[in-house]
Amino acid sequence: MIQTLTITVKPEEEKNEKLINTLLFRELNKFQKNWTKDDVAFVFEKKSIDARRGTVKLHLKYKAYIGEKPEASQSAVPEWKKADGNKTVIIVGGGPAGLFASLKLLEKGIKPVIIERGQETQQRRKDIALISTQNLVNENSNYCFGEGGAGTFSDGKLYTRSNKRGDISKILKILVNFGADSKILTDAHPHIGTDKLPKVINNIRTKIIELGGEFHFHTKCTDFILENQNGKKIITGIKAEDTQTSEQLTFNADSVLLATGHSAPDIYHLVGKTAPSALEAKTFAAGVRVEHPRTYIDALQFHGNTQNMPAAEYRVTTQVEERGVYSFCMCPGGFVVPSSSGPDEIVVNGMSAAARNSKWSNAAIVVEIRPEDIPAEYQKEAEKLGCPALSGLLFRTAMEKSAKENGKGQAAPAQKMVDFINNKTSEQLPVSSYTPGIVSSNLNTWLPEHICSRLKQGFINIDKNMKGFINDNALMIAIETRTSTPVRIARDKETFECIGIKKLYPAGEGSGYSGGIVSSAMDGENSAQAIIHNLGR
Repeated sequence: MIQTLTITVKPEEEKNEKLINTLLFRELNKFQKNWTKDDVAFVFEKKSIDARRGTVKLHLKYKAYIGEKPEASQSAVPEWKKADGNKTVIIVGGGPAGLFASLKLLEKGIKPVIIERGQETQQRRKDIALISTQNLVNENSNYCFGEGGAGTFSDGKLYTRSNKRGDISKILKILVNFGADSKILTDAHPHIGTDKLPKVINNIRTKIIELGGEFHFHTKCTDFILENQNGKKIITGIKAEDTQTSEQLTFNADSVLLATGHSAPDIYHLVGKTAPSALEAKTFAAGVRVEHPRTYIDALQFHGNTQNMPAAEYRVTTQVEERGVYSFCMCPGGFVVPSSSGPDEIVVNGMSAAARNSKWSNAAIVVEIRPEDIPAEYQKEAEKLGCPALSGLLFRTAMEKSAKENGKGQAAPAQKMVDFINNKTSEQLPVSSYTPGIVSSNLNTWLPEHICSRLKQGFINIDKNMKGFINDNALMIAIETRTSTPVRIARDKETFECIGIKKLYPAGEGSGYSGGIVSSAMDGENSAQAIIHNLGR
């Protein structure tokens, strides 16, 4: 018999094994009495922190195996096979969707060929450093593009609510197999850390190559190779360019999986040109990064009881004028980072190292933007391009360019929250973790008014429930626009193929069907499974 148990302890009691066992047996005896330690094996499952109602508590979840042995090792992973060369799938994008799709294909011995416009992690790290030190943005190798995708150098958060998309625990076990800390299997909000994740990604790449897969870095997809059969467009490969040598390349395959992330507008324009009906406008969000001193947020969340506690997280949400205003990608003990994917824009994001021990904590606070909220000028521009669904993408690009115009180089426009609410330019700004620097700017003068007004009221609403959120050290850094894509690449619900282009499989964040590392990984697996089925394997 297996019984799930949850006990509650104080933070200082977490390592007290005698107390833990006493509480577990007390809980178990509610179901049936008089079990002994010889009858039962307890296996730790999950830990979560509860700081509500002024007291910090830990909820510890266990499985009790009564009269039987615990289940097989948590590190069990699928069996991957050497690619047999009979079938080849091109995967455009080396982020979590592309990598986990590759591993899924290799369960059946199908060869993945990964086309990645960015660099391997070692060179990518150098390119990212140049953004802060020299204001140089490599449009193909940055926080958004490169081996491992956007999450590799911007946090490595693994928490997701997308439990209907696939097996979350399987994804976490695979990450542990490739070098992630086993704590991600039990933490309520698992997190690898940007200092640890690159090594995990490298190990996955090594395994894929070992099994016959291919990686082509600094290689950018520029066009689709199509055939027309009975009036239907069928993709048979892609055209690409080596971004270092400008060499023009051709890759042919049995299917193409498109896993390009949410920051590649050229791919949306390519799909829009090839099959305009395949693009759908969707809700996205835009706003700012809000940064506080970490010790302040820790004390606020843990009610002053910060001893033996990790850097505090928070999650806030409210409604303003029928639109959501909410936090996204909260980074306790983290940094605000430059996430531009081109030299003519400023985009910010957040990240934390595994230790989460910097002096600051930050989160995106963003406003929901629905397709009907897009200003008319961008709707008209999209119509001229022959694809109305691109209006949100054009609006996003315009906001990012405005941020650039109101910053300096990659130094981002910033404002104290109290000054923003009072429509006043900040005379002095708090010290920030954002290494390219910050420039005082009254965000009210250039952020779209419907975003400003909702942000202001949103902050006021949030402060009512998280008293002290608005304070003199709360800093806003603009602009945060990449929480999700404003465009969805529509696909058939059964076959996962792109509407209007056979054998093309949109997957991951760029497709508009997922958000974050784990949900993108699961979506990549699901798309790869559809390819496996359609290839008759």
